[in-house]
Amino acid sequence: MCTRFLWSSEGTPGSGLVFVGRSMDWFEETRTVLALRPRGAQRESAPGDPGGFTWVSDYGSVVALMYGRIAVDGLNEAGLQASGLYLTEADYGERDPERPALGLQHAIQCLLDRFATVAEAVAWLTESRVQIVPLEIGGKPGTGHISLADVGGDSAIIEFLDGRLSVHHGPEFTVMANSPAYDEQLELLRRYAGLGGSDPLPGGTDSPERFARAAYYSAHLPATDDPRRAAAQVFSVIRSASAPFGTVDEARPNISTTRWRTVADLSSRRYFFESTLSPNVVWVDLDRLSFEQGPELILDLVHDSGLAGEQSGGFAAA
Repeated sequence: MCTRFLWSSEGTPGSGLVFVGRSMDWFEETRTVLALRPRGAQRESAPGDPGGFTWVSDYGSVVALMYGRIAVDGLNEAGLQASGLYLTEADYGERDPERPALGLQHAIQCLLDRFATVAEAVAWLTESRVQIVPLEIGGKPGTGHISLADVGGDSAIIEFLDGRLSVHHGPEFTVMANSPAYDEQLELLRRYAGLGGSDPLPGGTDSPERFARAAYYSAHLPATDDPRRAAAQVFSVIRSASAPFGTVDEARPNISTTRWRTVADLSSRRYFFESTLSPNVVWVDLDRLSFEQGPELILDLVHDSGLAGEQSGGFAAA
């Protein structure tokens, strides 16, 4: 019920401008706001769990907070981008007290706070043996997988299956959607014309269909060195992989309405947000923000839905 893709504007990974587009599909309104989270903030990974740990943010970031509290997408000042997407098959395993605990609701922020590159984040996830602690989100099981991208065009898809970490790391892993698990998703992709098979490109809202459209259309985007045009092209692809209103199916949690979309310009440190309830696009130039130690600030997109354009001056105390 979400889709993500990574694109480099000159065709090879990390060349030209590097962008990530993602959609957030969910069964109800998510009341999402943007938060400016500064350097020097101390956070706790899993309150109440004996395996919890603390860290202090090395990098400031702008993040999308689902329900105003759960970071599910964002970009840090070093150009690392992270997204959390729903995955029914995710299984974090029975809690092992010997492993460090990281609450699912804190995972995206932890990675953005601490790392500048995909390789750094993957190394920590692998070496630390960290275990995700799940939660309910909006009354639904909070099971998901994580995508990472950096300004060099590197990418990683992080899953927890049968209690074990599964990592697809490399610039070739550009597209991600929901079920099934990523290995199976890659196999399904090869069925379609232009992607290795002969089936026509699908137009439905199932996860493999959205995955195929994002993969096909992102691979055919024209090269450009214009950041404005590049952002528009990325929006055109992620919109094509979105789910219209009226597609919610309570019996099939992978089929939900697209609630918002983000486009992250990793090269220019610019973060775009588009609500499907508004004709406007807002964006934030991270270079115009101060990430010096201080309070978290909020850009309220829920109560001020008429915002449009660059909004770096619009953040206010939470």
